Parts: sequence; C-alpha cells; structure tokens
Amino acid sequence: MKTDYLLHKEMECVLRALTPSNELVMRACLQTGLRVSDVLALRRDQIGNRFWVTEAKTGKRRIVGLDTPLVDAILGASMGSDWAFPGRAGVDSPRTRQAVWKDVKRAQKAFRLPQNVGTHTARKIYAVELMEKYGDIARVQKAMKHSSESITAIYAMSDILLERKLSRRRKGSPVKGP
Repeated sequence: MKTDYLLHKEMECVLRALTPSNELVMRACLQTGLRVSDVLALRRDQIGNRFWVTEAKTGKRRIVGLDTPLVDAILGASMGSDWAFPGRAGVDSPRTRQAVWKDVKRAQKAFRLPQNVGTHTARKIYAVELMEKYGDIARVQKAMKHSSESITAIYAMSDILLERKLSRRRKGSPVKGP
C-alpha cells in the first residue's frame, strides 16, 4: 500500500506522538529526503551539516544536510554508540525500519488521520517542498535521484493529489485513484 502526503500541521502531530528517538529519525528523513533505511544506516561519525550518503536501494551517492539543532540532538541521543540511531537491542546495532514504521502507524491511528502514513511519507513531503522551492521537476528529479521524471512528478505533486482526494471526500463523491 502506498503512503500519502501529509500537510505540515498533520506531520507535526505525528512527529510529536512518536518516541523521541523515532522522532529524530523522521526529522532526519524530512530534512534529507532519504529513505528511512538509509537514515538508520548512518553512523555517528557521518552526521553533520553536510555529508555524503550512498543510497542502499539505488547505489547512488548524494550529499545531504541536517540543521545544527538536529545534528546536536542526534549526537546527544546516540552517545556511546557507533550508530546515529541505535536499536533497542543495544548500541551494537541500528534501530530497525520496522520499529520506526510501527511507531508512525501508531501515531497515525492516535490522530485518526485518513491518509495512509508511513516512513516514506517524509520523502514525499521533501519532494513537495523542493518543488515549491525550485518550481522545476527536473531539478527535483536530480535531487531525489529518481531515474524517471514521471516518478518524481508523483512525489512532487503529492500535495495536489491529496487536496483532490480530500475535496472529493468533502463533496461526498467516492474516492477513486490518486
């Protein structure tokens, strides 16, 4: 099942309902546009305002950045571990993407959000923000490391698709497709 785009106020509610460590993971996803598995694979010594990451899914390298307050929070929360986001089992392994996903789903249910929220929702929000900033789908495609402009369009226009879906619901029409 695909995840949906969330408005900023809804995403802030979800973030506040997460455990502190999972909130840091999701904030890192929102600021970098990385998949949750790539964020969880980060080591403490990689974290900074700008750093290189090789995406596990695509093997593509790109530079990403985090703001200073988030860097400080991540480093403070991961003291004593090599991992930026240590798992429950201890400091020897990273947090799992399933643990973060379950927490996000719990937060979605707590707020009774109609959208399908998951960890990948952060990547869609990132793409929409880039589209608003640049207004150029090719530039967003390059930043997201997508191989196809059509895939990028689905991400970058998630806010428009959500508004259409919500508009149909308000009018009482059955919701079909995106």
